[in-house]
Amino acid sequence: MTRPYIASKAHAPWSRIWFDTTPRHLAGPGDPRHVTQALRAGGWKNYAYPDFPHVVLASPDFRHTLVLEPAADTYSAWWRISSQCWHASFGGNTPAEIIAGFTDALLHPVPAAEPDVWPRLQAAGWTYQRDERGNESARHPDGITSMERRARLTNDYFSWSAEVALPTGLGGHQRLWHAYFDDRTPRHLLAAFATALTDPAPVPRGHYDVPHAHLVTQVERGAQGEQLAAAHEARLKAIRAAARKAHRSSAPTTHPALAPASGRAASTARGR
Repeated sequence: MTRPYIASKAHAPWSRIWFDTTPRHLAGPGDPRHVTQALRAGGWKNYAYPDFPHVVLASPDFRHTLVLEPAADTYSAWWRISSQCWHASFGGNTPAEIIAGFTDALLHPVPAAEPDVWPRLQAAGWTYQRDERGNESARHPDGITSMERRARLTNDYFSWSAEVALPTGLGGHQRLWHAYFDDRTPRHLLAAFATALTDPAPVPRGHYDVPHAHLVTQVERGAQGEQLAAAHEARLKAIRAAARKAHRSSAPTTHPALAPASGRAASTARGR
């Protein structure tokens, strides 16, 4: 019996016409497989319940986990990424390509020196500020996108956040998306997130398949279903190859034990 065709977004990228969408940080969620399939290509396993609408991934050594559970509120933490020491989360409207900047870095070796986050934002034209308490923030030129490291009002515990907050016209703001990182999050992961956040390259989205069409520019692109699928598969292939190389380099090298010299001499004598 052949499998019936059932309309689903899982049939993308063939099921729609794609448009180059900029800026990426306002383009909406995109395809979550840009994150999840990359981690699985890197050796992560899926431990989700098949009848529940979520994804649960764990790294081969179980040091890191990812949970994607859609909620009624797209501004809440749909994505939750944890380790034994730190935690990060992303709202449902956070572009998958930006989340992937963070999660892809989990597949790479930890750098010898932790990079600074703020220069990457400043190089993209963001305005940086630091106050007397040590709170730091950077704001995008659009005035609605920011990233900050701030202490709680009641103690000196710092945490990181990034968000797009749209003015309501009544003096308030409405979040398009929000990301949270506790202060123990490795800086190279935060720097990778900042790099993806400021990347000027467009991302593929369906026409008007964005939270707020008036905030983005969409131009019909030449690359459509087959080209996008090929690019995605090339990305996964490169991740698999890197994972195999890392596994080979970390595997212990064993050599056959050599018999003691006296033993070899005795065996030689007996053979004569």
